[in-house]
Amino acid sequence: MSNPVSSTGSAGATQAQHTTAVPREMPSPPLTSAPAVAVNPAALGLAAFAMTTFVLSFANAGIISAGATPVVFSLALFYGGVAQILAGLWEFAQKNTFGATAFCSYGAFWMAFWYLETATDLGKAGSGLAVGLGTWLLAWAIFTLYMTFASWRTNMATFLVFVFLTLTFFALAFGAYAGSDALNKFGGWLGIITAIIAWYTSFGIVINSTFKRTVLPLGARA
Repeated sequence: MSNPVSSTGSAGATQAQHTTAVPREMPSPPLTSAPAVAVNPAALGLAAFAMTTFVLSFANAGIISAGATPVVFSLALFYGGVAQILAGLWEFAQKNTFGATAFCSYGAFWMAFWYLETATDLGKAGSGLAVGLGTWLLAWAIFTLYMTFASWRTNMATFLVFVFLTLTFFALAFGAYAGSDALNKFGGWLGIITAIIAWYTSFGIVINSTFKRTVLPLGARA
């Protein structure tokens, strides 16, 4: 007669052998990329705009001889033109409608200015030059005016850039229409103020980003 305890123990041992869990490797956690660092292309676009505007406005204001105007051509093509358009394209990538429209447009403005001064014979325009140039500047003034309304929702520094740029374009446009040297010089001084504010705004973006805190206030809108 078999021992029931022994039989039961043997059966239990056999069952335990069959039910022993086999250790499995834990699945590896999914690979995650480092968070992307946001880069603000407005710093480049504003810097390019400011420097080119600053140099040309010195000539418009009569601080430097009008004969020295060609020194701005290289800035107009490469820095004010190409660099601003690149900044605008980066703004498109970041889905910033205002920045993309502004930088691509003013980059094109500087390239158009370079072409107008270097690749066309303005002397052949005769008496029509004043009207043509005035209308060209007036069109840019109108564009800048409606961009000024949109800039109100960005920050106070950018808004002031557009306010003074609008005044600059209107002064230069009316100066061209009237053949007024005084208005042209006034537009030059307004352009210098515009450039300084644009430089401040660019500087603020760069230094605030670098120090990871507000060093220069830009007057952020709520």
